Amino acid sequence: MKPQVTMYTTAYCGYCRRAERLLETKGVTDITMIRVDEQPEARIAMMERTGRRTVPQIYIGDHHVGGYDELAALDRAGRLNALLGGEAA
Repeated sequence: MKPQVTMYTTAYCGYCRRAERLLETKGVTDITMIRVDEQPEARIAMMERTGRRTVPQIYIGDHHVGGYDELAALDRAGRLNALLGGEAA
């Protein structure tokens, strides 16, 4: 079973869109988007969960990937497909 992808995001976030496009190229079409600009309590939860203030913050299953740069680095390292397939990072 493939892990759920969750992304903390805002309406106007270029890096969020880039992350979404990268995930789409990997066949990920079901991303749970949590809009922290519309839900202040979600931003607080994100900061408590990740220790970070910026978006995107991406989770693949229970694994915190980080932001777009970390997602792209995983892809360049050849580890993103395995993570999306449910294998450990």
